[in-house]
Amino acid sequence: MQTNSVLSVIGSVLSLIVNIVFGTLGVNVAIKKKDELSNVFTFMKKFTKDKKHKIDIKPSQPKILDTSVIIDGRILDILKTGFIEGTIVIPQFVLEELRHIADSSDNLKRARGRRGLDILNEIQKELPVNVEICDRDFPNVAEVDSKLLKLAETLGGKVITNDFNLNKVAEFQGVPVLNINELANAVKPVVIPGEEMNIHIIKDGKESGQGVAYLDDGTMIVVEGGKNMLEKLLMLLLQVSFKQQQEE
Repeated sequence: MQTNSVLSVIGSVLSLIVNIVFGTLGVNVAIKKKDELSNVFTFMKKFTKDKKHKIDIKPSQPKILDTSVIIDGRILDILKTGFIEGTIVIPQFVLEELRHIADSSDNLKRARGRRGLDILNEIQKELPVNVEICDRDFPNVAEVDSKLLKLAETLGGKVITNDFNLNKVAEFQGVPVLNINELANAVKPVVIPGEEMNIHIIKDGKESGQGVAYLDDGTMIVVEGGKNMLEKLLMLLLQVSFKQQQEE
């Protein structure tokens, strides 16, 4: 019994000594490495803050379509690509303007108005985007463009247009605008001087001997001396047509 008691006391003393030794070593290491430990804690704090900041993503701003961009039709293809995020807002006063254009006695205006309504139907029915019809109106504002800018300010959204004048007025008033003409210019292919490409010259240019061709995106190219190539192309087409008639 006495032996067990002695061993128990010795074990407790040894345990206490070991704890004191390792505790002292730990304090010494911490003092010597305090700068490194400080950097580690600073990094972890910054990483946690940055991660929280990245997760806290603000919702996309609503995009408000104006009459001109709806009639233009390219907005349908742009939305299909998924580059534009957020709710697509169609103001009721824009719909009224489209209906008025679609009921015009002028054939061209009527066709443009009906095309715009067809584009809206395709956007609403065929694309996986959130489309909302906004009934909010501004009776004290007469012009549709002014109403658009007012609505954009109210909703905190952006106006999508291809109207140059509306774009300038919006910039002056501090309203964000997405101009699809600027987008089209931004994605045009870059051609380096001396680079070769295959084009079809389809008509004469303004100056003597010039020929005019178009790229796939609609960019016009003026070719000096291209008129001769156009004449050769026409001759080749005539020969092919004549040959087909003989075979028939």
